[in-house]
Order: sequence, then C-alpha cells, then structure tokens
Amino acid sequence: MLAVPLSLENGPEMRHVHHGLQATANTRAPSRITAFWTRSTWANRGLTAQTVESALAVHYYASMDESIASLASAIGSRVKQERQARRWTLDQLAEAAGVSRRMIINVEQATMNPSVGTLLRISDALGVGLPDLVQSPESKAVKVIRKGEGAVLWSSESGGRGVLVAGTEPPEVVELWDWILGPGDKHASEPHTPGTKELLQVQEGTVAVTAADQTVALEAGDSITFPGDVAHSYANNTTEPARFSLAVFERGVGSPHREAGNE
Repeated sequence: MLAVPLSLENGPEMRHVHHGLQATANTRAPSRITAFWTRSTWANRGLTAQTVESALAVHYYASMDESIASLASAIGSRVKQERQARRWTLDQLAEAAGVSRRMIINVEQATMNPSVGTLLRISDALGVGLPDLVQSPESKAVKVIRKGEGAVLWSSESGGRGVLVAGTEPPEVVELWDWILGPGDKHASEPHTPGTKELLQVQEGTVAVTAADQTVALEAGDSITFPGDVAHSYANNTTEPARFSLAVFERGVGSPHREAGNE
C-alpha cells in the first residue's frame, strides 16, 4: 500500500456492481491526482502516476467490498435477532416470508446479496419494516442520515442504483428512496402488502412507471401516485440516465405477525 498523502479530483465514478446490496457509490475513482508529491518526486522514487492510481483503485475497491460486507452483516444480525426474539426456527421464518430455508441461512450469515424483493419478504414476515432491517435501530425522535449513508439495495451494470435513504418505524412505515436508472434499466417489483401506496417524482430524465396494467411516461418534474400492492415497475427506455425520488407508505406493519406469534 502506498502511503502518499493524495486527494482525488474529478475522476470518473467507479461502480462496483451488485444486483442486491451495494456500497454507496459516492466515491470517485482516481483519475486526476493532486498530491504533495510532484510527478518528478514519484519518478525519483521509482513510481509513476499509473502506479499510484492503480494502487488507489485497489484500495477503492477494497473499501467498497468492505462496505458491502458490513451492510450484509448488519442485515444478517438484525434478521437473526428478530427471528430469535420471536422464538422462530429458520423453517418458520422461511415459511412466513415465502423463501427457502437456505435463503434465510445465507442472509443471516451474510454470505449472499439478497434482492430488494427478498428483503421486503423477510422484513414483512418479521414485522419490522425494511428501513429497520437495513438501518441501525435508534430510539431518537430525530434521525439524520447524511449524504452517502443510505443503503444501496439495488444496482445495475449501466450505473443504476436504488438507495434507501430514510425510513420510519412500524407500524406506519414510510420509506424514502433515491433512484437512478441507467439507459435501458428496469426494476420490477412484486406486490407489497395490501394497502401499500407509492409516490414518485422524476428529478432528471424520463421514467416509465407501470402499475395496475397502466404505463405512464414521466418527465423531470412530473409526479405520480399508485398502489404498491400490485406488480409494478420503473424503467428508463432512453439513452440518458434518469433519477427519481420515491416514497413508499405501508400501513400496520407487524401487527398481524405479532398477533399470530401470540396464538
């Protein structure tokens, strides 16, 4: 590892693609470097700009992997904690969530990157809501999530990502998402729990929203509300990136599960 005091400027964004969990991709890759050492100093020490940049790239990807692993581990620990608090076996949680026993084991042991759909199934089964599953539990009335601290739960090879930036606790769960769809990206979602509502506003580009067998093309500044308890999708059918904000409201999270657990 090169111990040189460097700052990175204006490098192209580097994406470490995972179709499930992903580290937040606010970091930029080493492209143009400003250093206390000049290029002549690098040369005198047998180093080149390419060597330094390569070392920084390796460090960048290692940091990304570490962030992904940390998020997966936190989710796994929370799932196991909630399952054991209910005195459920792996099979009981798997049945309640509609996933395989192996899936629950993999999530708890943080050996895989679960999809958004899988996390929603598990969080609904546990009655904790998706935000509580991916964020550290806090008892404070005011919670602040700084830029870059959101959980990236979906990504694509074209640079798209879905970031859960904030959320409330059960039973009235509200999720706030920041979505970017790369050219040609599409994210399809299973129906959420009955009564779920979604509100979406396009910030940049064009987004095609399909819900209840209706497809609507939205431009920057346009908004839409639609039921989240039917199959729906968001798509970017253009050649330019698109970005939108999404709020998801899910009522009465956890109540049926807690009642079932007390029977």
